[in-house]
Amino acid sequence: MAGRTLLPQPIPRKYESVVAKPGPTEMSTALRANDHERMEDELLRQAVSLFSQQVWCWGRDILRPEGNWLLEIGFDRIEPPADYENCSSVYTLALSRGRCVVPRGFGVFYGDDQRGGIFLPRFTFQPRYTTQATLARPPWSDTDLPTLNAPTESQQQACATLTVDLIDWIHRYEVNIVEQLGIEYRRSTLLDWDNGTRPVVPAENVASAWRELSFRVASNFNTFLGSSQA
Repeated sequence: MAGRTLLPQPIPRKYESVVAKPGPTEMSTALRANDHERMEDELLRQAVSLFSQQVWCWGRDILRPEGNWLLEIGFDRIEPPADYENCSSVYTLALSRGRCVVPRGFGVFYGDDQRGGIFLPRFTFQPRYTTQATLARPPWSDTDLPTLNAPTESQQQACATLTVDLIDWIHRYEVNIVEQLGIEYRRSTLLDWDNGTRPVVPAENVASAWRELSFRVASNFNTFLGSSQA
């Protein structure tokens, strides 16, 4: 053995799987999965920001100096009872084909006689479903809402349709704001919203942002249902 050069020996085939490093395919798949997850998280953040800003705008539209805009376009106002004296009024709008919309500071309820109803929470943008198309009582707080759950597999189509319909209604609402009151009005409602810390969708982009979100929800609804539905 003296003077002999020992060459490195190949790893026996039965041990190759133990020491093998991820190949290009496995690495690229993992990267794509991470990129997809980041894009979904960013999409949800954008949706929450847009919706929270919209709820603010509804509040400004109610307080419009020239007159309550929600009442002008057909909303009914329900004044709070005595035991809810510090609560804001509830506004409800009856739409065609047995539909209704009820915006609140903590979210919005949207119902349809054919499909049931959803509540879209302001700070999660994860629609929750109910078979009830109308509310039994005004939603002074979230405890007045019916039992709401993530949709079952058989309910997902109805829930997705309701969510897209609601987003399309909001889109049309914002288009109507610009057509009837002008873009400067919507800019003015966002002045106090832009406090330097919150994301702001410029007035010129609000309607188109809702239109784009409608497409995103329709094409990838599971993203908006939370991890339990992924």
